[in-house]
Amino acid sequence: MKIYNSLTRKVEEFKPIKGNKVGIYTCGPTVYDYVSIGNWRTYWLGDLVVRILKYLDYEVDYIMNITDMGHLTGDNLGDADTGEDRVEKASKKEGKTAWDIVKFYTNDFLKSYDKLNLLKPKKFTKATEYIKEQIELIEKIEKKGFSYEAEDGIYFNTKAYEAAGNKYGELSTLDEIKPGARVKTKIKKKDARDFALWKFSPTDEKRQMEWKSPWGTGFPGWHAECSAMSMKHLGEQFDIHIGGEDLKSTHHPNEIAQSEAASGKKPFVKYWIHGAFLQVDGGRMGKSLGNAYKLQDLEKKGFDPLALKYFYLSGHYRKPLNFTFKALESASEGYKKLRSITAEWQGVKGRTNISEEKLQKVQEYSAKFKEAVENDLLMPQAMAIVWEMVKSNIPEHDKWELISDWDQVLGLSLTKVEKVKISDEVNKLVEQRKELRKEKKWDEADKLRQEIERKGFKVEDVGNNTIVKAK
Repeated sequence: MKIYNSLTRKVEEFKPIKGNKVGIYTCGPTVYDYVSIGNWRTYWLGDLVVRILKYLDYEVDYIMNITDMGHLTGDNLGDADTGEDRVEKASKKEGKTAWDIVKFYTNDFLKSYDKLNLLKPKKFTKATEYIKEQIELIEKIEKKGFSYEAEDGIYFNTKAYEAAGNKYGELSTLDEIKPGARVKTKIKKKDARDFALWKFSPTDEKRQMEWKSPWGTGFPGWHAECSAMSMKHLGEQFDIHIGGEDLKSTHHPNEIAQSEAASGKKPFVKYWIHGAFLQVDGGRMGKSLGNAYKLQDLEKKGFDPLALKYFYLSGHYRKPLNFTFKALESASEGYKKLRSITAEWQGVKGRTNISEEKLQKVQEYSAKFKEAVENDLLMPQAMAIVWEMVKSNIPEHDKWELISDWDQVLGLSLTKVEKVKISDEVNKLVEQRKELRKEKKWDEADKLRQEIERKGFKVEDVGNNTIVKAK
């Protein structure tokens, strides 16, 4: 398998640190609001990597964090150590406690996670349950001489880290990672690149989320949680770290610095995988723009969550993907059609004989699909192979076996589709309706649709196909 490594900026042959075992960590959501479909593309990427590795017979140990404490709003302005706590802000806005806020949005995230048929990690690690580990991480960094105390907290000392022969910011390609290039703030840091390991609680107000530490009452800096939790479950060195491309600028470089400073080992992570942004109507997605759509927004418009997953499969993970409702409609039609066709193969008896030509086709389809997913997750190419196979003349039994095998990677629940038992009477009405639609007799066709529904079924028109489902 080959994968693009953001750390080396090239496609590399994937070789786990320990034999056939793979440790993977994905940066999950900060649960102060609903997750956008842009964020879901990142979590889908984590799921895709896990599915492909399992498909290739690797043993996968998968961890995803849930940040159930607030990031500061200053990260939007270039300094994550400043601004207002997002969870505290949501608490004031919604009139709920901070703990109620994170519980509500965590539950919503987990429900949506299931709707998208994403594989559950070994553990969803919640930041508030790892305060002890985060404090221990900071203590290790302190003992190595890579931290200092400022007026508002304990900070990582970037210059001291570099003076000890370490490189900082290799992962990032942004100018803001360079000395003195970040947004100026009122905080007196020794270097503009330094970042908070522990923040002191304000003296003039009581925070809802704060903990005691050797440095005083406060809360961990944004970056501490991911290092502490990933190393707790995957070790001081592991194979793959996944996140959105926005985290390449500071969050992931800071993770690397603090983790390697604490452990004294290199590298912290061998392969870094980053997914590109999801655009909306050709532009940026953002809450302030009103286009940070949620999964619930799509469901309200009648879209199956798995149609969104099908849409993600249409683009390569390292390239921006442009979301429009027209594009989602097209993806939805494609997904319904694929689901309808594959349902017809279920239960088809095995072949008694097959020509050499068709047998060779079956083997070629299997090999080509595997080759596509192994080549830096080329899912658009893999989906093209899926449809080529669907339209081919190989036996339906072989088609069913191939799609059953491939759905381990696609995660579209194609093998869970139940064939609907339809009476001869309903089948006759369906066929009559098809003929009326061909003749463009829409009113008469609609009357038959209503009659079909009264008999307990509903019909969906997908291109030239008609899907019949129980109501």
